[in-house]
Amino acid sequence: GLSPPICDVQLRIDQVSHAPDTTVLVTGQSGTGKELVARCVHERSSRCHGPFVAINCAALTEALLEAELFGYEPGAFTGAAKDGKDGLFAVASGGTLFLDEIGEMELTLQAKLLRVLQERTFRRVGGVQDIPADVRIIASTNRDLRTMVQASKFREDLFYRLNVMTVTVPTLSERSADIPL
Repeated sequence: GLSPPICDVQLRIDQVSHAPDTTVLVTGQSGTGKELVARCVHERSSRCHGPFVAINCAALTEALLEAELFGYEPGAFTGAAKDGKDGLFAVASGGTLFLDEIGEMELTLQAKLLRVLQERTFRRVGGVQDIPADVRIIASTNRDLRTMVQASKFREDLFYRLNVMTVTVPTLSERSADIPL
């Protein structure tokens, strides 16, 4: 698009792309293109040669999401693979991990994510060894996380760690001049 709201988004994408280790929170209604913005941030950053890995936090149960994010050791739980499994923090090493619908994440898992953001390390489920996390986190939500913080449904400390740089994606009705394009 060429409308002023989309030009503002493009400018903000360029700004956040120049800080490749800074977390980014992409906000906007469903269907506005939050994942597209996240991919643009990744592709314009110095992490563009690393992987872009996306996961929908609303699509998995807490236990499955934890195993997907952090991986697990052999025998960590019933049905765990014999060799264990790398999680998405390991898979995205050197690149970007996109956490779509972060507002749906359970509070206990939010605490584990906060630790990764603070310490830049993680542990596989059932593991005891810290593993370096060389990833940029981009999270998205269509929810008002500030309201969720006030209602004790989202961790305030995690909100401030995620909300370092923000990109707000306008709805199509806010940029109707782009419809013909």
